[in-house]
Amino acid sequence: MIGFYNYTVILTYMSLVSSVLGMFFACGLCGGQPHPEYAMICLMVSGLCDMFDGKVARTKKDRSEAEKKFGIQIDSLCDAVCFGVLPSIIGYSVGLDSWCDMPVLILFPLCAVIRLAYFNVAEEERQQKTSDVRKVYEGLPVTSVALILPLVYSFHKDIGAEWFPAVYGTALFIIAIAFITRFKLKKPGIKTMFSFIGIGVLELIWLLYKTKTR
Repeated sequence: MIGFYNYTVILTYMSLVSSVLGMFFACGLCGGQPHPEYAMICLMVSGLCDMFDGKVARTKKDRSEAEKKFGIQIDSLCDAVCFGVLPSIIGYSVGLDSWCDMPVLILFPLCAVIRLAYFNVAEEERQQKTSDVRKVYEGLPVTSVALILPLVYSFHKDIGAEWFPAVYGTALFIIAIAFITRFKLKKPGIKTMFSFIGIGVLELIWLLYKTKTR
């Protein structure tokens, strides 16, 4: 079979599986009605997998150049689905379903793909010059939506069904522009990553609580 199937890419594949399941939930293909709250949980799971897939891949010291390049490509392709397409489908699920909402739902994955493609080019050039781990990001990483959007969604009941689609759409627009805006962002270290996990756990608890009390 073509491709690579060792442990270095397993988290990347799991991230994609989670996001596709999230799309099923958002579209009502699981249970007969849309469940954006479950789709948000799938988004968070994808974010968790993506957080560690690079670190897991680097534990294999004898990776070939083909494996390294494949890792970069498959990671970005999966990220485009997980953190570009899934948030837009969730947007449709929560009420962004009119013709005037379509530009935002299209802009979001477009900006995510542009950022990921730019990252691929920049990362390939960087790896030709040095083997050091990347220290900074340019623009907002697409994986940040795994923390931002579930937090926004957790307040959907407080905001109300009438206004929440506008709030979610505004969040998508701002994040999309941040994807392609040229600014430096320090790459989080292991301590910061565990802090993000803690924040994610708190968000998950809060999201489940708000879901049960709606």
